[in-house]
Amino acid sequence: MLVSKVPSKTPPITSGVAGYVESVRFCLQTRMKAVVKLGGALFKRDPDVDALRGMGKVLSGFAGEGNQLVTVAGGGQNARVYIDVARKLGADESTSDLLGITLTRANAELFRLALGSIAVAKIPTMLSELIHYVSPGKVVVMGGLQPGQSTNAVAALAAEITRADLLVNATDVQGVYTADPKKDPKAKMLRTIGIDKLLSWAMAGDVYAGKYELLDPVALKIMQRARIPTRFVSMEDPSNITSALRGRDIGTLVSYS
Repeated sequence: MLVSKVPSKTPPITSGVAGYVESVRFCLQTRMKAVVKLGGALFKRDPDVDALRGMGKVLSGFAGEGNQLVTVAGGGQNARVYIDVARKLGADESTSDLLGITLTRANAELFRLALGSIAVAKIPTMLSELIHYVSPGKVVVMGGLQPGQSTNAVAALAAEITRADLLVNATDVQGVYTADPKKDPKAKMLRTIGIDKLLSWAMAGDVYAGKYELLDPVALKIMQRARIPTRFVSMEDPSNITSALRGRDIGTLVSYS
């Protein structure tokens, strides 16, 4: 399958929230190209079949409208458990990363099954493969690609190479907060956040296999260079994802100066 042609018209170029709304409104008038990063919370220690089916139903419905969709599966608890055991057995960080990648691809296979016939049968293992599989009305599912690179970075690269109109990062919280909302009850959710602020937060922490915070520096740098329209939303209700894809002001929008 070949990459869908870019519409002959180009969307209006406007910055900020207004630009995001105009861009999504334009895309809804044509065929939308989107990437959705599915956080590890969807892939529990004991996979929840109903949760996977529910997410598959919602996203297959979006693709079934003629939209092009790439989804990237996170590692979840199983990946963290295996990585922790590998470290205790003496594995270095690259080896631990490779083990985590194997788990993300297993999660991707589960989600491919949850999507049904609308999913592309092949799970790409290289970025160069992706452009041969994307097409309107289909969903490509991916896991990790290489050591030192989180699945958030994979999602950003997928959005860049497919020229996605929007990247939605679905997590287990409502959006981006001033602090970890699971630890700090005073944490406030931000409706918008600049890419520079996200980078400063990411650069302040350590990056290890299986321990990538909200977004790691590599993912953010890719988003920054490609100026990828990005929203963070909660995956607790799968419709949050499609609401973001349809231009609703939900979660946190990343802005570029």
